[in-house]
Amino acid sequence: MSADQPPRREVVTGVPRAARRRAGYAPARSEISEQTALGSVYVRSLMRSQLRAALCALGALALMVGSLPLLVAFPAAVLGSFSSPEPFLWVVLGVVVYPVMWLIARWYVRRAERNEHDFTGLVESR
Repeated sequence: MSADQPPRREVVTGVPRAARRRAGYAPARSEISEQTALGSVYVRSLMRSQLRAALCALGALALMVGSLPLLVAFPAAVLGSFSSPEPFLWVVLGVVVYPVMWLIARWYVRRAERNEHDFTGLVESR
């Protein structure tokens, strides 16, 4: 080496850490695709969480629809025969019921997507 040349640098390279494991290999994913007992536990867990969300949404809808006959009887009991309860019923059926149904449906879809996202994160993680 001469004085005017900079010292030679050596670069040490190795296999990147992400490439050390098999491409596309995730332990949970392989458990599911091979249909092992652990894979079935993962899938049952997802199905249970989806079923829980569906039953909660169904229960809320059943409670709302089941209470409609009470709302129909309520104005007649309170107002008696002095006035017509039809405007109140139209407001309840047309303005209150549909937004509540939409909110329940939106909650269910968001919950189902969150369950699937959590499951995907579990399966894709190392």
